[in-house]
Amino acid sequence: MVPKPEEVNLLTGGPAAQQIEAEKRPSALDEPVSHWRPRLTLNVMVDDFVFDGASLPADVQRYMKMIQLGKTVQYLPILFIDQLSSRVKDLMVINRSSTELPLTVSYDKISLGRLRFWIHMQDAVYSLQQFGFSEKDADEVKGIFVDTNLYFLALTFFVAAFHLLFDFLAFKNDISFWKKKKSMIGMSTKLWKVKKALKMTITWRGLRPTFQFGACSESERRTEEYDAQAMKYLSYVLYPLCIGGAVYSLLNIKYKSWYSWLINSFVNGVYAFGFLFMLPQLFVNYKMKSVAHLPWKAFTYKAFNTFIDDVFAFIITMPTSHRLACFRDDVVFLVYLYQRWLYPVDKSRVNEFGESYEETPQRKPHTD
Repeated sequence: MVPKPEEVNLLTGGPAAQQIEAEKRPSALDEPVSHWRPRLTLNVMVDDFVFDGASLPADVQRYMKMIQLGKTVQYLPILFIDQLSSRVKDLMVINRSSTELPLTVSYDKISLGRLRFWIHMQDAVYSLQQFGFSEKDADEVKGIFVDTNLYFLALTFFVAAFHLLFDFLAFKNDISFWKKKKSMIGMSTKLWKVKKALKMTITWRGLRPTFQFGACSESERRTEEYDAQAMKYLSYVLYPLCIGGAVYSLLNIKYKSWYSWLINSFVNGVYAFGFLFMLPQLFVNYKMKSVAHLPWKAFTYKAFNTFIDDVFAFIITMPTSHRLACFRDDVVFLVYLYQRWLYPVDKSRVNEFGESYEETPQRKPHTD
């Protein structure tokens, strides 16, 4: 296979010079070289299972070797060479200086059900490569099954179904919330990505709810002021952190090229901005001492999805920055919950619809 480019420190002299020299020979980087698999995993089926000779399972049959003993046909112990446990990251390049290479032979027993499962998984990964998946993508799929406990993986698939359900419920409640919303009081435009003006009309084609805001009220102007104030304070912290993080990674982390460092720095900046846009709403809640204006049903469903994303963060191979981005949403939601406890809703206050939670409908006098 084609070897991976070596990661080097972009500021040091020796490795950087080697990188520049390698970049002058692009054809050499595309030449495949021999790699060594340092691990060999052998599995032998131990179940004493009697098969029907007329209907042998096709997946197991190709691994069976038959022998004739009198009038009966028996099969030798089924040997299965586990290809799934061989990951691309474990391969070692064989070069001219290699004199000795490590080899670990692992032997384990396997049941018939588990054997058939691994055979199907191995065939599925091979099919992905036939459909055009790169070896790296197929290797990540293998990692899901190899590096994760099967029971935990089955639980993850079950939880993923709830992820879709919560996505639907969050979307449904978002629509209901904005359909009834009459003003942007207490709502951070940075979080909700709604552009406001003195007169604004938003139309969702197909759903057809329409919002028309007239002149901004005093509360809306204060909300806009708190929102801008929060962004100003947070920018004082965000920009130095992004620049400092990029400089730190350049000094201490190895990269394949300057382009790789630039893309990584931009990605970290995107994650930082995503975190930044969630924080002004916390500041607006703090200044207004209220959280009654937030769509708590949609928040709750999205929080459930965030916790599910945390589970996937431990299973799927992903960059550390993306994994941390999954946990940042948990922190923000916990702060929202604390603010909800700190600023309880005053049920005796009349809302914009002229209604109060504590009002009881007056009964008409009964006339005989």
